[in-house]
Amino acid sequence: PDTQRTGVGPVDMAEDKKAKDAQLRAAINQQLVESGEKEKLKETLRQRLIECGWRDQLKAHCKEIVKAKGMEQITVEELVAEITPKGRELVPDGVKKELLKRIRTVLSQQQQQ
Repeated sequence: PDTQRTGVGPVDMAEDKKAKDAQLRAAINQQLVESGEKEKLKETLRQRLIECGWRDQLKAHCKEIVKAKGMEQITVEELVAEITPKGRELVPDGVKKELLKRIRTVLSQQQQQ
């Protein structure tokens, strides 16, 4: 029996999808940067996160971590690594949906030009 791999197994397909997703994200990012929309989106995100209390929640979480580990025992890099998952988790769905809608609108308008 022939047991050689053909190179189209589930792992290969997952890797291929990751590569295509990365290319798509890079192309979208480039369009947003070139159009000046990326900065506008970032400012909107900043405002929404402040309005919903996200920034204060994350600040409190940082203080808890520093208090638990000790100011001298944690680096900025370690703190960032520890708060990043929590920060992403705390972003309200409404904020994510609003930004996604704006990105889609911008891309759609750019395609029509």
